[in-house]
Amino acid sequence: MDGAATVVIACAHGTNNAQGQALINGVRAAMGSLRPGLCVLEAYVDVQEPALPDVVAGVSDGVRAVVVPLLLTVGYHVQVDIAEAVASRPGFLAAAPLGPDPRLAGLLHEKLGELPQDWGIVLAAAGSSRPEAAHRVQVMVAALAALRPQRVLAAYGAGAQPSVPEAVARLRAEGAAGVAIASYLLAPGYFHDQLSTAGADFVAEPLLPSRLLAQLALERLDAALAHREPLGLAR
Repeated sequence: MDGAATVVIACAHGTNNAQGQALINGVRAAMGSLRPGLCVLEAYVDVQEPALPDVVAGVSDGVRAVVVPLLLTVGYHVQVDIAEAVASRPGFLAAAPLGPDPRLAGLLHEKLGELPQDWGIVLAAAGSSRPEAAHRVQVMVAALAALRPQRVLAAYGAGAQPSVPEAVARLRAEGAAGVAIASYLLAPGYFHDQLSTAGADFVAEPLLPSRLLAQLALERLDAALAHREPLGLAR
């Protein structure tokens, strides 16, 4: 792939959290560092500017562009916001989101660290009302469970059930001596802040900072260009 000939629109959700903003910008910077000459533009589907439709509209005619979601799973933002923005420009492509991926499970495992075997783990995702999103999260639950002796249960910040507090309470009711939350979120922000109020004994840090996320973003870019994969169907 000729990176210099491709404009990449690295599209994140957006957050008011300054640390979260810096970490997401760090992913874009790492993409450029790993792929010298690659033009990486920033865009967001919510909260922050520039908004994705404005960035897409601003790309010059005749330029090849790929929207790479800096998002962990399929859902409304991928299947509607990004899909509609790409559809507005013939020839534009959308890559698959960053997850699920077994390497993300390894990163979650690392962030959790050592825990007593009689604890339970809640894998906390942002959540979506779309069933395919929950399926992708369950793929991550299975991958993390393969690395840990503790039971792993999925939960969501919004849009799906159980909620994170419900999952914490369920694990305790089933006999877990303690509960840890694995934050299946990219960076600090509203959803991660809510995890501290869910009643767990330990809350792991979100996935960033990690160079892995930039590597995954570039892999999704390459796959979209090589195979023109339908939006959200990779992995």
